[in-house]
Amino acid sequence: MRASIAILGGDGIGPEVVAESIKVLDAISTKFNHDFDLKNEMIGGCAIDKFGSALPDQTLEACNNSDAIILGAVGGPKWDDPSAKTRPEDGILAVRKSLGLFANLRPVKVYPALINSSPIKPDLLKGVDMMVLRELTGGLYFGKPKKRWNTSRGRRGVDTLKYTENEIERILRVGFELALNRRKKLTSVDKQNVLESSRLWREIAVELSAEYPEVELEHILVDNAAMQLIRNPASFDVIVSENTFGDILTDEASVLSGSMGMLPSASLAELPNNKSKITKLSLYEPIHGSAPDIAGQGIANPIGSILSTAMMLRLSFGLYEEAEAIEKAVDSALAEGYRTADISSDGGTVVNTTKMGDVISGII
Repeated sequence: MRASIAILGGDGIGPEVVAESIKVLDAISTKFNHDFDLKNEMIGGCAIDKFGSALPDQTLEACNNSDAIILGAVGGPKWDDPSAKTRPEDGILAVRKSLGLFANLRPVKVYPALINSSPIKPDLLKGVDMMVLRELTGGLYFGKPKKRWNTSRGRRGVDTLKYTENEIERILRVGFELALNRRKKLTSVDKQNVLESSRLWREIAVELSAEYPEVELEHILVDNAAMQLIRNPASFDVIVSENTFGDILTDEASVLSGSMGMLPSASLAELPNNKSKITKLSLYEPIHGSAPDIAGQGIANPIGSILSTAMMLRLSFGLYEEAEAIEKAVDSALAEGYRTADISSDGGTVVNTTKMGDVISGII
């Protein structure tokens, strides 16, 4: 098959880990006789420096003319001025909003080979295999009013947590559908004891559950969810939450796998279907940030980006065998003892970013 992919390396370690995804794609192309047309464009801080915009028009145009998007990471101290009119993160938010990417899928899996790399006790990690579903286009990140101003009593700022019934229902429906094809348990995260938006969220979850009698619906307050992710992580199957809660909880969940560098994600504009590929443009990226403190040192873990590429092949292109080939190659590399620095606490052969990509692509 032929497919066009927009490559947005971004800032910091973003281009480094994305380069290994491209290496893996080349291996898949050779083995399975595919033709991937890769289009490199700028987003984030590097785009601000060159174009004055975190999401230049040509980048958005390239995305819209592609079949899928691979993103690295954006941001860094260089662009951290809180008074700046444009910030690198504006580029990601704009892409999500422009393409209607409302559902962020973040699988969290503990690899047997890495069970001793996590600071969590190994006996708590057995059987951990969950999907965290984060709503992407509503909540605090997008609600209005959103501003800062000066008053006679000092500076003030406001962010608005706002959700509509439609926004809540569509992300919950994705959660129920995902649970149907897994262990049939959906944990809905909210803060209904305090927030009106969460009370609406829980009410809609209960109403929608009537359409999915096979799925067990569990409600949990976000603070308790944060605790249970550490105390009893294997109890979770699919977790669904609003934007901010999901952002925080998945960063916490990355500790289970041993490193944030291990976790992939997919941002979708439609309901995923196990029987057919997604028709709308989707974006794939590791959940980690730009990690400017290690950028350029060649020690970043590319596995999150590589596994995001596997998600792209499965969800956007319906290439299940190819996706499994990548995932099995990652399994094998870890089982053979290859480690980047962030997952090397249990020993093994420590390799740099490019070597890990070489090993995984070579196994494919």
